[in-house]
Amino acid sequence: MTGVCVNQFPTAAGKVENSPYERLAALGIALPPPPPPIANFVTHVIEGNMLYLSGQGPREADGFMHAGKVGAGVIVEEAYGHARLTGINLLAVMHDALGDLTRVKRVVKLLGMVNAVPEFEDHPSVINGCSDLLIAVFGTAGEHARSAVGFGSLPGNITVEIEAIVALHG
Repeated sequence: MTGVCVNQFPTAAGKVENSPYERLAALGIALPPPPPPIANFVTHVIEGNMLYLSGQGPREADGFMHAGKVGAGVIVEEAYGHARLTGINLLAVMHDALGDLTRVKRVVKLLGMVNAVPEFEDHPSVINGCSDLLIAVFGTAGEHARSAVGFGSLPGNITVEIEAIVALHG
């Protein structure tokens, strides 16, 4: 990709998509309103040039939450989609918190939690749903450190919960 900025993506037609919003549109994604907190916490905290996002789950724009245990009724491909949806919700909170996703300098870290049966071993493949989305939206600035771990339960029996730490442009 000679001559293309590291965070630019050429489309099949040769047009370069620069902004996260252009990339979201190319992916067919419209950001929903940010989901409200489900308990006594805030959706995000900005401290200096860092944005800390509280855990989000696989909530559809209409409020429906995907629930169940991965490995018992929920297959990896479904849970990958739930993690991608959770990533969309994280982006909605980012947009709400920052007013503009171009303020994102880098996605630093994700913690991906998978509601899984004890025998389940493919947590990284599930959380890739969110990771793949963030890289598609932010390019190399979306590449991040990550943990993908299994839990015996999550609030509301949701399939996944993901939190993020994001560095901001000064």
